[in-house]
Amino acid sequence: MVPYRATLDVPYELVEHVSWLIHARRCERGTRWRKPGCFHQALLALVHLRKNETLPQLAAGFGVCTTTT
Repeated sequence: MVPYRATLDVPYELVEHVSWLIHARRCERGTRWRKPGCFHQALLALVHLRKNETLPQLAAGFGVCTTTT
């Protein structure tokens, strides 16, 4: 289980795998540094897919200002 505002019912290894895919894609495209790390982005994507939360709900759960969503 992965800790997140509540517990997300996906294995830690899945979040880690998705974060490596994001990292590989960033390297492939040569994108610049981003504030949320790959693990954080993977977790955010999996929460969205698993719980189907709206952007304001996700923003609140991850401490992102709602004006940026």
